[in-house]
Amino acid sequence: MIDFLYHYFDDSVGPFRNLSDLEPEEAERVLNEIRIEKKGFASKRSMDYLTIRRSLEKRARELFMKKGGKPIRIYPHYMTVGECPWLLEWFEKGKVLRIPITEFVPLTISFTYGDLFPTMRYQDGKKYRGQVYTLNEIYHLIDEFGLPQEWNSQGKDGPERYIEVQVWDDKPLTSWLR
Repeated sequence: MIDFLYHYFDDSVGPFRNLSDLEPEEAERVLNEIRIEKKGFASKRSMDYLTIRRSLEKRARELFMKKGGKPIRIYPHYMTVGECPWLLEWFEKGKVLRIPITEFVPLTISFTYGDLFPTMRYQDGKKYRGQVYTLNEIYHLIDEFGLPQEWNSQGKDGPERYIEVQVWDDKPLTSWLR
């Protein structure tokens, strides 16, 4: 049973700050500033990161809608199922929010078994590659494979280190949005 969703962020910027919400030129400018200042994990992202990200987010949204999902946002906010303390290291001033899953309407949250990027791009034959799951479906996958942070906390057994949650609605996040 999933009780809480977790959001990791840099405290100097605040939670649920989303590059995809910005116009492409502005997002690129912000990402370049992060690269120049070498601020955490995001500073290591490739030059085509934003193009790939928007493409993957569009694909995830379409797959979710085919399963009956009702996304409100064009691009999702990101959270994890379960705690992943090592994600704090991605940020200069890492912080975490823990929000009860009961705050979310199930038809506005989707899941990937692992981060969206490797889940959608790796071609290693694992059944959860290229897939987006509903809340009911992710429970079955957890029963079958467990939580990645429990069996792959160091990332030695593949790119999946957590289950990512794509939040397609701002409403449950309004208390934390700036």
